[in-house]
Amino acid sequence: MLQTAPNTIQKQEILIRGIAAAPGIAQGPAFVFLQDGLDVPCYPVEEAALSGEIGRFEQALLATRKQISLLRDAVIERLGQGEAAIFDAHLLALEDPALIDETIQTVYKKKLNIEHCFHAVAEKYIAFFSKLEDEYFKERVSDIRDVAQRILRNMLGLSKCTLSAITDRRVIVAEDVTPSDTATLEIGHAIAIITDAGNRTSHAVIMSRSLRIPAVVGLISASHQIEHDDAVIVDGYEGLVIVNPTDETLASYERISRSRGDFQRKVLSEVELPSLTSDGVPFRLSANVNGVEDIESVHKYRAGGVGLFRTESIFLKNSQQVPDEETQFDYYRALIAAALPDRVIVRTLDIGGDKQHSALLAGTGSEPNPFMGFRAIRYCLERKPDFRTQLRAILRASAYGRVKIMFPMISSLDELLQAKDFLAQTAAELKAEGVAFDENIAVGSMIEIPSAAVSAELLADHCDFFSIGTNDLVQYMLAVDRGNERIAHLYEPCNPAVLQILRHVIQTAKRKKIDVSVCGELAGDSAFAPLLFALGADSLSMTPAVIPEMRYLLRRSNSTDLNELVSQVYSEHDPKKIYQILRRFANERLV
Repeated sequence: MLQTAPNTIQKQEILIRGIAAAPGIAQGPAFVFLQDGLDVPCYPVEEAALSGEIGRFEQALLATRKQISLLRDAVIERLGQGEAAIFDAHLLALEDPALIDETIQTVYKKKLNIEHCFHAVAEKYIAFFSKLEDEYFKERVSDIRDVAQRILRNMLGLSKCTLSAITDRRVIVAEDVTPSDTATLEIGHAIAIITDAGNRTSHAVIMSRSLRIPAVVGLISASHQIEHDDAVIVDGYEGLVIVNPTDETLASYERISRSRGDFQRKVLSEVELPSLTSDGVPFRLSANVNGVEDIESVHKYRAGGVGLFRTESIFLKNSQQVPDEETQFDYYRALIAAALPDRVIVRTLDIGGDKQHSALLAGTGSEPNPFMGFRAIRYCLERKPDFRTQLRAILRASAYGRVKIMFPMISSLDELLQAKDFLAQTAAELKAEGVAFDENIAVGSMIEIPSAAVSAELLADHCDFFSIGTNDLVQYMLAVDRGNERIAHLYEPCNPAVLQILRHVIQTAKRKKIDVSVCGELAGDSAFAPLLFALGADSLSMTPAVIPEMRYLLRRSNSTDLNELVSQVYSEHDPKKIYQILRRFANERLV
């Protein structure tokens, strides 16, 4: 239990409500991480010395690239490839030719020192992106700011104060925390993160979840309300921050933490038990993975194979190069072999949107709405040499394990048929070369665009399976960017329209006698998992660490109760009441 400092007056308890970003409860003293702006000098430079300024700029760029690359390698080692992809965005920002060229031109035009010129240009870009309505470009502001600070500090000869300086258990309080900051955290020192800015999809939040650090974001002014060493409770489940808690509040949260700890131990104790409902109906819980490093968790939590392997993870390792066929083949083969005896559903390249790759997307230009633009299967069908290379590698790797291929962002039957035809051509090439592969490999379609969901009947005749991507499906159906804090409340999976389309897709798959899985966020949400299973989903695919809790929940469900749940949900039209029904069903069993 937290203790107030001796010989001091107990401060008044303050409750601040924000966005629950990473689950967990933590209690500890605050570390207020001040991120003051740099004092950037401005002075004239003689014409003869301008080339020297450019030289200093180039050296700073090289030093920054090395720092980011080292951070990236450290994150890969600690957390895996998926989280390290954050720093690929930083490397892209670092190498932005417009930013670099304008800085050099400004030096020669104004004949001022490089630090001042770079700072002025970077701030102009930050201001421009901040004003855009598109949330994707708004989120790039943090990348540019993070990289710009590193470059400036390298030019000024300053060593950045990082969170690695923390030597005891602290709650990090900041206006915002960059991925570079979270990458330097020592596990066990930072016990929670709370920020004024941010949303559930920000880079820092993703890192916090991976580090299993509770996080609450969007607190507006917490960094100004909380003082260094203040006692703080962070409730990452409810999105609450309690500053200077009373003894009564501390005791209450001690009980809550103890109860949640006991529950987690109970959940993990059942990892080895069979995936059967209480009346003996089997269910499958699969894992979403980014790479080979995730397979250990797949086995640890007894997942029913890999329901989603995001192949773009190996492309994002180096945004300047496209991995060749042998590189991809070696990686796919290693992952597929490591997953044995379980299956692996391999999703073909889903690049674009928030997954930018300078080499792959070279010459495509900027897009006003990249999430609805040139990405995923649209990219592959236009850039067929890259698509052929990947398909050859996947097919070759299929000879070493149990593999299914899945195409992302399918919006029409024509797209699906084009992709399948190209796959058949590629397979014919390999067969003619005498290369071994699974000639009966199953082929499926992601259902994540409303047009695909509505035309599920047509698609099912040309698929071996469906996989429903609920994140994008909900977002596109409701025309709500879930990363936009202003309208995030409208991202409502309990909207009857969403529930109707989910039931339609699952029932269509069952009627057409093809498998259907769910691999989006809802599959790993205890409120929705029972409903999705009750509707007939053959598999629910989720982050490996969530699997034990979902298994525990479904093992305490039975067919009668699940059918009644479906009946209750689909007879109600108020999203809030629907969620209450779902939450109550889960809570009654998560004890």
